[in-house]
Amino acid sequence: MPRPRAFDERHVLEQAREQFWATGYAGTRMDDIAQATGLGKGSLYGAFGDKGKLFHRVFGDWCAAVVEVAEGRLTGGPDSEAMARISEYVHLMAENTASDTERRGCLLAKGAAELAQQDPTVAARSAETMTALLTLLRTEISAAQRHGDIDSTADPESLAALLLTVVRGIEAVGKAGLPPDTLRNIADTALAVLPRPEEGRRFLRAGLDRRSGTPSS
Repeated sequence: MPRPRAFDERHVLEQAREQFWATGYAGTRMDDIAQATGLGKGSLYGAFGDKGKLFHRVFGDWCAAVVEVAEGRLTGGPDSEAMARISEYVHLMAENTASDTERRGCLLAKGAAELAQQDPTVAARSAETMTALLTLLRTEISAAQRHGDIDSTADPESLAALLLTVVRGIEAVGKAGLPPDTLRNIADTALAVLPRPEEGRRFLRAGLDRRSGTPSS
């Protein structure tokens, strides 16, 4: 029978995550992770495989947590509360970035930027995560449209993509040094530009004009 592991796997993964998060994939050696976790490299290889496989495990866990956070706010429910759920999620993301005083950013963004081009596993997991977030936002936007808080003529897919871009962009500009109040204002502005019923046709017309190259009036 295999011997039971004499370490807390979750703790080891958390320490490995902190190391990858701090120094990036290329800047992290298995020696660094061994030192951070207190395990020998042999134990790490035996439990998790090589550095690439260990990063995939850490990255996958992080992506799952990102989706879980979104699901905690964008959970569905009464259509009348959909706008409140959307607002809570967007503001939560801004506050999380504002409180990141070390400016480490999000491991999802850092890992994708560093590895997605050459690592199919990271690329696929990143895309899967973004698709899940987009679906959650689109569902809530559709609910807000049914309730009359967002114009029903606007495309919920496009609005969801806009909010997702804003949420992920807040993390990027926060990491670059924009102050917390600016990040919060970005969140407020993104929510404010969602088309209300009386504005929906103008919003849709502007989008069509941009795609066709026709100047909008």
